[in-house]
Amino acid sequence: MNARTEPAPAGSDAIARPPLVRELLLVAGLFLVYKLGRQLATGHTVEAFHNAYRVWDFERAVHLPGEGAVQSLLLHGEGPVHLANTYYAAVHFPATAAFLIWLYLRRPAHYVWARRVLAAVTAAALVLHLLFPLAPPRMLAATGLVDTARVYGPSVYGSPATDSLSNQFAAMPSLHFGWALMVAVGLIVATRSRSRWLWLLHPLLTLLVIVGTANHYWLDAIVASALLGLAFAALLPQTSSGGTPISLRSPHRTVTTAGRTQGGLVPAQARTQVRAEEQALAGAGR
Repeated sequence: MNARTEPAPAGSDAIARPPLVRELLLVAGLFLVYKLGRQLATGHTVEAFHNAYRVWDFERAVHLPGEGAVQSLLLHGEGPVHLANTYYAAVHFPATAAFLIWLYLRRPAHYVWARRVLAAVTAAALVLHLLFPLAPPRMLAATGLVDTARVYGPSVYGSPATDSLSNQFAAMPSLHFGWALMVAVGLIVATRSRSRWLWLLHPLLTLLVIVGTANHYWLDAIVASALLGLAFAALLPQTSSGGTPISLRSPHRTVTTAGRTQGGLVPAQARTQVRAEEQALAGAGR
């Protein structure tokens, strides 16, 4: 096979798999910075509630749908609300970790940019948590929303006054939603299956969960999406022609396969090959 017809290798390892130990140390370091950053933002209770009223009033001013409309769907029975609380508590970190591990093992080229994007979004979120502490809607009496985790369980938070493990005044942006959206986009880009678009159900379900459980405002997810978009624009790898090798159509397409379509050679190349064969046959018949 020549360079034009040889199929791309599985995994499209255009970028070598990074050393495992280095990646483990890097991820552990990012997690520690994440936890430390959340701790640094504690103690801003008055400002967090002031910002919460501002966000709530802004959402009503621009006519965003009320968060209560989503929560009312969950409160029709204990089953749905308990399931939503469990999803909020148990899916966030494991799903993101599984996503990175799978990319590292099966799509190392995609792993590198995905890890960079996640790190950038998380760092930007921590800065916003420090600059704009925000009480979640479950703490704001004006919302009329129920703290579903406290009432129905399970809950990952203790009392805000005594909780030393997490910063409960870091609602904006929502890393729950930002990470879920990154997982979906990353898997859509890195896989071929026609059903890969179903991964968008993960951020959609996460959005309904974080809003329905009164842990986040709609605006928290909107800001997270904007940060993710900026991270994509800044960190996606560029080719020599100024484009990006990350494609929603074919995650494994490379320079060696750029001249092929799903059915074989592109029409112009096919015509050239046919003419060459015709000329060869004509010469043989002389």
